[in-house]
Amino acid sequence: MTVNMVLKPEVLGCTDFRSVRSLRPELTAALFRLSSQPTTLLLHSQVHQLQSSHFSFLFSTFDFLLTPTSNIKPLSDPPIFAEPIPNVTVALGRDVSLPCVIENLGSYKVAWIHVGRQMLLTIHKHVVVKVPRFSVSHDNQKTWLLHINSVQQDDRGYYMCQVNTNPMISQVGFLQVVVPPNILDSLSTESTVAVREHQNITLTCKADGYPPPKLMWKREDGQVISLNKHHKVNLYDGEQLNLTRITRSEMGAYLCIATNGVPPTVSKRITVDVEFSPMIFVPNQLVGAPTGTNVTIDCHTEAYPRAMSYWFLGDEMILSNEKYATNIMENSYRAHMRLTIRNLTASDFGSYRCISKNSLGETEGSIRLYPIPKPSAAPKATEIKSSANNEGRPSTPPPAKRLTTVWPSSYNPYSPKRTERPPQPSEERVERPEQKLRGGESTGETCILSPGPPCFPVSSSS
Repeated sequence: MTVNMVLKPEVLGCTDFRSVRSLRPELTAALFRLSSQPTTLLLHSQVHQLQSSHFSFLFSTFDFLLTPTSNIKPLSDPPIFAEPIPNVTVALGRDVSLPCVIENLGSYKVAWIHVGRQMLLTIHKHVVVKVPRFSVSHDNQKTWLLHINSVQQDDRGYYMCQVNTNPMISQVGFLQVVVPPNILDSLSTESTVAVREHQNITLTCKADGYPPPKLMWKREDGQVISLNKHHKVNLYDGEQLNLTRITRSEMGAYLCIATNGVPPTVSKRITVDVEFSPMIFVPNQLVGAPTGTNVTIDCHTEAYPRAMSYWFLGDEMILSNEKYATNIMENSYRAHMRLTIRNLTASDFGSYRCISKNSLGETEGSIRLYPIPKPSAAPKATEIKSSANNEGRPSTPPPAKRLTTVWPSSYNPYSPKRTERPPQPSEERVERPEQKLRGGESTGETCILSPGPPCFPVSSSS
């Protein structure tokens, strides 16, 4: 690939090249040669080669040498490129070096050129371009390195390594400058937006970088994105996210993520607030409790913006004190209101109202608290003992015992010898006074009281 770097006399402000020296007094020398053939330039410092169909021109801030290629004695082996210039990818702001490996260079010179900008960068060991980020080095063998510090996006493109043989030989390599993604806040939706429930909203996110970044959306809480009533997705690709008839369940933070394969990946967090008037849900509208106990009633509310919530008994607002304890637990647009009433008295029964109010409206729920009797105590079991002791002597008669229900051993449902059906539930067993038997033994007697036949005593052996 050949690059002709042409500069017309008009650019220098003169009618022909012979007047350039008078316009540029800092030049130490100038030489003109009319020729229809190109001229090979061998330079030691900054050089510009100007060509037309009739002449070639060269000037230098130091000394120069203009030598026709016919006067250069050919070497036994002409210069050749030992290996191609690699294509290099570098991130913005990093340093990079491009190698040009030449064998048999001899007295020929090496130049580096930025092809896209047609800019001569270096000639042999001298830097031509007035950009301090560029430099050149030689390992005294066959490798020429073009160094670029703190690479910028303008440095992207093809770079040519050229040797001034006849004909000229050259090779090119491409420098790719990649730029990590960057979200453009000025062109994107603000970090917090508000919308009324059941309206539409569009979220916009724009980013730059190289390669051009890919944008995708997701919800921060991991929930699905509702594009419309029938279309829900976990991830959505594109610069704009359209939410149709948004509801309160879609309130929250949305993340716009920009990625192009160049780290780091960046994201923008956009909080969507869905505004609506308060709503109240009462789990139990009727609550019963006995006098002298504590009771808790509750209401569930939903509202955004955040609502003021409080309780009323009749026309009087309830405040937290020794009698009442109020508590509100909030989660996003939801709130759980709880009211505890201690040591209930007759005046505490009645209709309680939970009220929720925000800038968009007000609503209330009603709970009726009524008295109920206290639960009765559970019956206590009674133990029956025989009046005879282990030695066969009568014991002191026990005090009179109250009537109680007793299972005789013959009707015991857990007795392995049970052969008869137990009595009906209406029947009642009553313990009778003990009687002495002959031989000084005593026994306890139990009978069944029922509206049927007379009671027959049932003896229990000691």
